[in-house]
Amino acid sequence: MESGISKKALATLKRAELLQTRSFVNGEWVAGDKKFEVKDPASGEIIALVDDLQIEVVDAAISAASSAFEDWRKTLPAARGAVLRRWADLLRKNANDLATIATAEQGKPHKESLGEVSYAAAFLDWFAAEGERSYGETIPSHLAGSHLSVSWQPIGVAVAITPWNFPIAMITRKAGAALAAGCTMLVKPAPETPLSALAIAKLAEEAGMPAGVFQVINGDAPTFSKRLLERSEVRALSFTGSTHIGRLLLEQSAKTVKKVSLELGGHAPFIVFDDTDLSSAVVGCMGAKFATSGQDCLAANRIYVQRGIYDEFVSRFARAVKELNVGHGLDPDSDIGPMTRKTVSAKCREQIEQAVSGGARLVVGGVDCPLGDRFVTPTILADVRDDMNIAHEETFGPVAAILPFDTEQEVLRRANNSEYGLAAYVYTTALNRAMRMSDGLEYGMVAINTPKFTGAPIPFGGWKQSGLGREGSLHGMHDYMEQKYTCFGNLDD
Repeated sequence: MESGISKKALATLKRAELLQTRSFVNGEWVAGDKKFEVKDPASGEIIALVDDLQIEVVDAAISAASSAFEDWRKTLPAARGAVLRRWADLLRKNANDLATIATAEQGKPHKESLGEVSYAAAFLDWFAAEGERSYGETIPSHLAGSHLSVSWQPIGVAVAITPWNFPIAMITRKAGAALAAGCTMLVKPAPETPLSALAIAKLAEEAGMPAGVFQVINGDAPTFSKRLLERSEVRALSFTGSTHIGRLLLEQSAKTVKKVSLELGGHAPFIVFDDTDLSSAVVGCMGAKFATSGQDCLAANRIYVQRGIYDEFVSRFARAVKELNVGHGLDPDSDIGPMTRKTVSAKCREQIEQAVSGGARLVVGGVDCPLGDRFVTPTILADVRDDMNIAHEETFGPVAAILPFDTEQEVLRRANNSEYGLAAYVYTTALNRAMRMSDGLEYGMVAINTPKFTGAPIPFGGWKQSGLGREGSLHGMHDYMEQKYTCFGNLDD
């Protein structure tokens, strides 16, 4: 892969000041004694050196967040919302620069990064309004002369540990909810994608975010996470990432009994019944499988196709996959970019090799990409069995596993046979079947006849080991709030 593409693009940003390398702490841009490299995943070229902070900065950031909370929680919801709306407007006005930064360090096609910026801004707008609707309730009293009420109040300092696959939207989905609720938030972004986090922190500063309310710190992830979670001033954690890391953070959070929101791994089934429109199912499967170059917890990992249409589906799907263009994310013709981590591309190749050696049929792809080892050629594996690794391990790349099935009861059992329970897709024209599948699938989110279902109004989250809590929707704020019950006795006595 030709080097220099991302560097040239970053050099032409309309607003060069969005390319920050220092951390944002208590309203100031803080430098560190050391640096760490941020690389273009397509070429491996260093595109920035970001300040690697010492652990003492974590303590300073927590203290700043604790102090800022006292004023921010008292700020009227409309005033908090006004800051969030200004922040959202700035994201939209600087969308192209933000998308260029995200693609340069993450790798996804630029057009998808533009979509992520819009998605990210929508969460800020949503929670700006939702903060004014965090209604409480009154309870008919069981005590003579008493009045009972319940209110929602901000929990305090919150920490967000965010992933590299959506380096902008996963911050605003968390920060929008926390800040609208009256909390302050400290963000630790993924080391692969700090530039996106720092760019939106710059825009938060321009939007008038008070010092200490929103902060971004970069440093050694295990060390920083441990310190953040052992401090009792931190009352809530929101994490998006792997199930393995989520378990570790949950264990660390238990020592101070924090409120924890986890959005973890997925292994989504995509179920196609033989009564569906094949063209729609193929288009939907392309969207569900290959968005973000397959590096998406919502990606269709197990594509179950009823036997009556199995061969025709495989044939049509193969034709569509062959049309995908692999290339640098900043190339406007690219549909599939590099894998952000080498471990992801290596896992894709391992799953392909294991499945083919076990009897799966290689339909498309399966060969090394000439662009380098960070790239994975879009691949289709047919006749996959449930005992193959790809059928029970999250792939997180552009490799599609297709499995035949015969009956509704059979596919429901097989789809539910997973430790994950984030998202599931069903394609059928039978309303009763759609309802039965929705009821029976052990997943937090079910999409019927569509690959698109996320957005600010919906409660995003999973069952089983795919996570805890919900993000987005009115429920998203509750992960950063506590209920307070008050009993007013007879005030005349």
